[in-house]
Amino acid sequence: MRINIPRRFRSIAIFLFVFLLKIATASAQVPLLSAESKASLVTVGPGQELYSGFGHSVLWIYDPVTGVDRAYNYGTFSFGEGNFYIKFLRGTLPYSLSVSELSLQAAHWQMENRSISEQILNLSNSQKQKLFEFLEKNYLPENREYQYKFFYDNCSTRMSGALQAACGDSLIYNGYTKEKLSFRQWIDRYAYKQKPWADFGMDLAIGAPSDEIATADQATFLPDNMAKAFADAKVKTAKGTEPLVLTTQPIFTAAPTPPPGFFTPAVCFWTLAVLVLAFTYWQIRKEKINFLLDKILFSIVGLAGWILLLLWFGTNHGVTTWNYDILWAFPLWLPVIFVISEKKKPYWFQFFLIFYGFLLLCATGNATKHNFVVIPILLILIVRVYYINNSLSKIPSGEKEYGSGIANTKND
Repeated sequence: MRINIPRRFRSIAIFLFVFLLKIATASAQVPLLSAESKASLVTVGPGQELYSGFGHSVLWIYDPVTGVDRAYNYGTFSFGEGNFYIKFLRGTLPYSLSVSELSLQAAHWQMENRSISEQILNLSNSQKQKLFEFLEKNYLPENREYQYKFFYDNCSTRMSGALQAACGDSLIYNGYTKEKLSFRQWIDRYAYKQKPWADFGMDLAIGAPSDEIATADQATFLPDNMAKAFADAKVKTAKGTEPLVLTTQPIFTAAPTPPPGFFTPAVCFWTLAVLVLAFTYWQIRKEKINFLLDKILFSIVGLAGWILLLLWFGTNHGVTTWNYDILWAFPLWLPVIFVISEKKKPYWFQFFLIFYGFLLLCATGNATKHNFVVIPILLILIVRVYYINNSLSKIPSGEKEYGSGIANTKND
């Protein structure tokens, strides 16, 4: 006997079949973890390169029974990305999640002499499975790429999000609560002594948003803080509330690194300040009028100002806005400094100097931003502004020089 099934029921049956097939396929792609499996937060110490100078975090799922060994790394970027440096400077360089065996990644970190520690997490089998599935879903081609933000969304901050997705309400996580520092102060802690030039460059580039006090959750943008936040977290289990971290064990301990060289920004700029003061004193005493030093100095200052403006308005970092270094690194010095010479000056130049002097006065309120390194810079600029202003009275104005012939004709 032939049974005629209405067309709409056949459509529903086909839909259900395809839907169940997709579920079965998805489940097959993420194997079930055994009771011997473990989930760990792996924290890597700072490296020598600037991009690795604040450490690194990965989540590791390991199961000796099923052979699963997958370390999830949210800090991957490609040098082969088109317009790499432009995108990096603009803050639009895409980062992505990569996955490989932990031993392969650990070998690379050991070659860089970076310490590695593991925190084994106190998760149930179902929580480990949820974490595994969450990370695998993140690793899908359509999900793995994200917009990296150094302070707000990076390889470290993504660790807590994955854990919360796996544990839900059973997780008691408060972030890093031991200290309250600004983002800039956190950077200084890592870079000021170990990488003083990098610290100076970052201080110069970032603006007022970096001086906000980081919340307990935001402070975990640093992997070390994330590890401490995990150590303080709790999880609700069948036995009650227990620590999230079962054990912490070192995988590799880095050898001590040599201290930075003597030539730090503080030494450099104070030495330069002394030399500029001595040279300016000699010029004033000998009544020498020469602006070569000023043209070099204020060209650099103006160029720095244009770069800060570009970072402020032309990038997507979110922390390079409202940069008050623009007060002393005034962009208009380039090209304004070239309008004066030993023989001429525009009539408006003295007003420009008065305005810039006011900006320098305002800039002194931001002197602590660079761990006081900006003080010798301000001293150099103030001394040279004084020298230029002192020399202006000995230079004929441009209008008189170029208009004197016409004026004399009329007067005769």
